[in-house]
Amino acid sequence: MLQHLPLLLGLFCLMPPAAAVAQTRAKATAAAAASKAASKAAPAPAAERSATQSQCGEEDALPSSSGRDTQMLDSSAIDPRSQLQELVDRALQRSQSLGAATLLAQAAHADWQEARAARLPQINLGGSLNHIGLKSDNRPLEHGMQGRAILSISAPLYDFGRTAQLANWRSQLAESARLGLASAEQQLALQTVALAMDRSRYQLQAQVYAQYVRKMACLVEALDTIVKADRGRASELVQATKNKQQAELAVQQTDSALAQVETQLRRFVGDQLPRSAVYSALLIQVPDLSEMQRDVALSPEVGQLDAQAKAQASYAESVAAGYKPQINVIGTSTAMAGMSKGGDWSAGLSVSMPLYNATAEPAISAARKRAQAAVLQREDGIEARRYRIADIHESAVSSFDRARRIVDILRNSDRLRASTLQQWQQLGRRSLFDVMGSEADYFSLRVAHVNALFDGQQAVAMMWSMGRGVLTPIR
Repeated sequence: MLQHLPLLLGLFCLMPPAAAVAQTRAKATAAAAASKAASKAAPAPAAERSATQSQCGEEDALPSSSGRDTQMLDSSAIDPRSQLQELVDRALQRSQSLGAATLLAQAAHADWQEARAARLPQINLGGSLNHIGLKSDNRPLEHGMQGRAILSISAPLYDFGRTAQLANWRSQLAESARLGLASAEQQLALQTVALAMDRSRYQLQAQVYAQYVRKMACLVEALDTIVKADRGRASELVQATKNKQQAELAVQQTDSALAQVETQLRRFVGDQLPRSAVYSALLIQVPDLSEMQRDVALSPEVGQLDAQAKAQASYAESVAAGYKPQINVIGTSTAMAGMSKGGDWSAGLSVSMPLYNATAEPAISAARKRAQAAVLQREDGIEARRYRIADIHESAVSSFDRARRIVDILRNSDRLRASTLQQWQQLGRRSLFDVMGSEADYFSLRVAHVNALFDGQQAVAMMWSMGRGVLTPIR
């Protein structure tokens, strides 16, 4: 019906409501003159009429039961799952922060290998070349060059587990670094998915606002024709123009937000952005809350906290073992050549037994308290994430429920705006302000539906990212 809105408005000028029939002859004459003027202005070329009908066409539709406005985005052959996986893969490959985290994980692994090798024997070869002189009673001075080679071997024999605990400490730190890398990958994947969905969100909003602009432009065009014949309705034209400008401003603001999101997305995936797929069928199933809370223990962040707690416990044991007797195996062999030739060797055990060290007790106590603090931090992290998941779960349920309720409201809003427009056009029982209000309410509900749908999807993505990872439901 809206494609014939200019014609209906013209007919409204030609056919006033029944209450106007009883008006005075002078007003009837004036109305007839206005109608005649409007009829003269009505003819237009066929191309212009076609453009008007296209501009005022009913291009918007109510959201479908699947939660997507059926004509907001054109259907395409792009698989949304494959596209999100591709975007995440590109982000993982391009990220320099992940490269740094990878190097840190490799360095931590090398530290562990160093600590583990401390229990193996160490062999050192040394040498020296000196000019020496000897003088003793009844003997002349002797001097000359002398070379010396020293071969030494040492190995820990028993240290109350100090070396083993240091190796365990380094091992857990390496595991923590590895899980930190996995956590960084999950966070990057979540950011990429969220930005891709925000991009789709603003594209849908821009199309809704563009439809709103076209509807307002249609009313402005029709009222402009009417005002030429009836100057008393100029205020209606001003009101319609104002609403059209507000709709154009909303389009501009949405385009700006879309440009910002695309800029952020390019930072992760590169300058070549693919055409956005329709993500309305992804992440619309809210997972079970108890299952998500159990999955917290599988998250890399919790695993990292657990590894750090174990590392601190091993370090505390190594500190305590360091203040106990240390027994090592040593061996030394020396060979001399030059002014005097000879050699010697020795082999045996070396024992170091601390008798009193005032720093021992504070050092051991500090290490053990750090280990206890790490355990409490792990428990606090698990508890905080479980409550956070419960909060996000409620947000997701509320968002999807709001989206479903908005669909029902939209149907009534669509009927209301159609009835309001008809009563204003044909019966004169509604004002233009009522028409504008019903149109603004309808399109604001359309935007609210888009926001509710994407808010729910992003909440579901965040829940999965706090457990097994956001790519789990996508794959």
